[in-house]
Amino acid sequence: MPREITGFSNPLVKRVRSLREKKLRKREGLFLAEGLRILTEAREQGILPEMLFLALGTRPHPLAQLLVDAVEAAGGEVVLTTPDILGKISGKENAQAVVGIYRDRLTPLPALDRNAAPIWFVAQAMRDPGNLGTLMRIGDAVGAGGVILVDDCVDPFSVETVRASMGALFTQAIAHADWPDFLAWLRTGPGQLVGTSLNTDFDYQEPHYEAPTFLLIGNEARGLPADYEAACDLLVKIPMMGRADSLNASVAGAVMAYEVLNQRRRG
Repeated sequence: MPREITGFSNPLVKRVRSLREKKLRKREGLFLAEGLRILTEAREQGILPEMLFLALGTRPHPLAQLLVDAVEAAGGEVVLTTPDILGKISGKENAQAVVGIYRDRLTPLPALDRNAAPIWFVAQAMRDPGNLGTLMRIGDAVGAGGVILVDDCVDPFSVETVRASMGALFTQAIAHADWPDFLAWLRTGPGQLVGTSLNTDFDYQEPHYEAPTFLLIGNEARGLPADYEAACDLLVKIPMMGRADSLNASVAGAVMAYEVLNQRRRG
C-alpha cells in the first residue's frame, strides 16, 4: 500500500531532494525523472523506479495507476505526497504529478555491444544538458545504440538532461570514458569514427558511412581538439550557406545521424 508523506522535514523527502546534486546522485547511484510520459516510456522499456511519488488528492491517471501497480509488484515503494513537496523534489514550481527515483543507468564501456545498432553518438566535453538530452532523443529517433560521453561532460542524469531527453534516456545506452580509453576500445572491433569539423572541405554527404558509425560531436564552444580530429576515420563538414559558421551541437548531430540513416534506407 502507498504511504503518505506531508512534511517537508521527512528524511525521505530530504534524501530525494538531494538527488538534484551531482555528487549525491553519484554517491546514491540514483537519479530522478518526472512526468507521466517519461515514466511511462521507462515502464514500456521494462524499467521501473525504485520509488514512485504521486500527488495526494487527485484521481490517478490510468497510466499512473499502471505505474503504481508495476512498482508495487516489483517490490518498490509508492509514496503519496503534496504538490508542494513534489515541487521541492523536482525543483519546479508547477511540478509534474508523478516523480520516479531510478537506479543509475551508466553502462561500462567494455559492456557495450557496438553491433547492436548501426549508429552511435560520441559526445566530447558536451556541457549543455539540453544538448545532451536532445542528442538522446535524436538517437532514439534514428535507432542509435546510445551515447558515449568522452572526457568531462554534463551529467546525463541531471534533472535538466533527463527532462530534455523526453524518455529517450531509457532507450539509449549511456557510457563514459576518457578519450584514450574510448579510442583503444573502438579500435578493438568494427566501427567508423566520423568527426564534424570546420577544418575540412569534405562534404558530409560525400562519403559512404560504414556500420557501426560513431558520430563524434565536439564541445559546443570549442569543437573537437586537433588530435581528436586526427584520430577520426573521416572528418566531414556540414555546409553553411548563411552568416553562421556552425550549427548547434545537437542539431549537427541530427543532420549527421539522418544522413547516415538515409544511406542505410537507400540500401
